[in-house]
Order: sequence, then C-alpha cells, then structure tokens
Amino acid sequence: MALLFAGLFFDIDTVASQAVATPTMDRLAQPTLPADPTQANQGSQVYWLSCLPCHGDRGQGLTDDFRQTYPVEDQNCWISGCHGKRPYDNGFTLPTAIPAIVGPNTLQKFETAASLRSYIFAAMPYWKPASLTEEETWQVTAYILRESKRLPADMELNASNAASVLVGPPVATPTPQPGPDSVINLDEIQRPVLIAVVLVVALILALRIFKTTVNKE
Repeated sequence: MALLFAGLFFDIDTVASQAVATPTMDRLAQPTLPADPTQANQGSQVYWLSCLPCHGDRGQGLTDDFRQTYPVEDQNCWISGCHGKRPYDNGFTLPTAIPAIVGPNTLQKFETAASLRSYIFAAMPYWKPASLTEEETWQVTAYILRESKRLPADMELNASNAASVLVGPPVATPTPQPGPDSVINLDEIQRPVLIAVVLVVALILALRIFKTTVNKE
C-alpha cells in the first residue's frame, strides 16, 4: 500500500511538472519599443492607442475573431447604447464593416503614402477625427505600410518622399469628353454655307443678266 501511494504521488508530481502552462499572448497589450525605435516602431504605439480597437491587432479589421479578444460584454459592438443606432452620450455609431488596412489588396483607394497620410490626418481616428498630431500621422502611416511590406527598409516618411511610396494602383487619368459647347453641329455649319453659296450664285447670274441687257442696248 505504501508503495502504491508513493507511486501515485510520484505520478502526480511528474504530470504537474510536465503541465506547465504556456503564457498566452495578450493581443490587446501595448507594444514594447526597442531601445532605439524607428518611426514605424513609434507608429505601433499610435496604432495601438488610436487604431487597434476598430482595425484589429494585426490590421485585419473588426473581424469576429478579433472581437473575441474583448470582454464578453463588449464583443457585440453594434448593440444599442454601445455603438449602435442609439449610442450613449458622447458615444458614436460604428460602421457595420471596418476594413482591413494591412495585407495584400488593402488601402487600394490610396495611390501613395502621401495620400494615405493626408487622409489619416484629416479623418482618423473615426471617433475623434483630426486629433492626431502631424508627427503621429507620419508614424502610424509608416507602421501600417511597414506591416504590409510596402515601406522600404530604414525609410523615414516625410512630406518630401511620401509621394514616391506606392500604396494602391495608380489613379487613372480620365479621358476628356467633349462638353455640349464643344460638340460640332454640322447642320448649323452647313446652313450658312449653303445660303452663302446660293447668294453668290444669284449674284453671278444677276451680273450676267445685267451685262447681257447692257450689250443688247
């Protein structure tokens, strides 16, 4: 019996030592900056504070999977009183679809980093537009583009080089279409010409008749 109990305790200790829990990554945790952070590193902090709640921890958008990281009572973002049709005081109504901003085929309406940064500066974050500083918008733009592998290594974005960093497809230049004032109406041109020709012919005939009459006299 003593040996049996000893064996049980031994097995329990063995199992306990083997079942060490692996720490779960907190997807909502504030990112840690390196000792010498780049512009994009700084942008990760801006993203975490102002963009992550809606666009996801990886820029994937407000997906069902990402919303599972929130407390249960906060996972349905569109209930009335939260961010639904009748939000609380000082609240706001959240769009039902929030797009991904990191990855292939994202941010297609922005041709360059310059146009993306301008949009962020004027319209983001959604809940408080134009609240980021100019430096913060450059930082978060660099971070988003780095995560999508669209930013050249070691490049620091600024007003002088952002237009050279392509994001989406080039904006097509529309083909000029003739306006109503530039449309040529052939009937309007031909009518005066025809009248002029008739007048000239009539004048010539009148002159010939006049000369014939004078010669007979």
